[in-house]
Amino acid sequence: MKKIILTLAFAAAVCGASAQKYALIDSEYILKKLAKYKAAQEQIDKASTQYQKEVDDAFAAVDDMYRTYQTEKVLLSDDMKRRREADIINAEKESKELQRKYFGPEGALFKKREELVNPIMELLQKAVKDVAEEGGYATIFDVSNNPSIVYANRRFDKSDDVLKKMGF
Repeated sequence: MKKIILTLAFAAAVCGASAQKYALIDSEYILKKLAKYKAAQEQIDKASTQYQKEVDDAFAAVDDMYRTYQTEKVLLSDDMKRRREADIINAEKESKELQRKYFGPEGALFKKREELVNPIMELLQKAVKDVAEEGGYATIFDVSNNPSIVYANRRFDKSDDVLKKMGF
């Protein structure tokens, strides 16, 4: 008797689970449609290029210091050699610190991306949630970021609905 009840409970759970509605979105497609996201990406790319140039210039200066030191080394006293070596080491540390300042986990580029992209991502998440609630979807999968989805029927793609919710 217990087995029959457990089997019926399991069958009810499976039937209930299969009644769930699922949908798909393609966040990459959605973001490409947003002019605000494109503008944010352009600003981030521009800042990244500028920061990279500054870092490259700093490391180039260190390289120049080292090459100059190598050519003049034979003419320098031991005290002057130590001072030059210390200057080169300090310049290299400063260059690495500049690189961390711009490109580190809490660097300027990370903060700029957070400042420009996070509001757009929050808007996207809210729109996805609204579409899910209005459509009665239990789950919405993002096919652009989930390589484990091998096949997705596009008739369940709600990307355009999300764009509408976002006002685009």
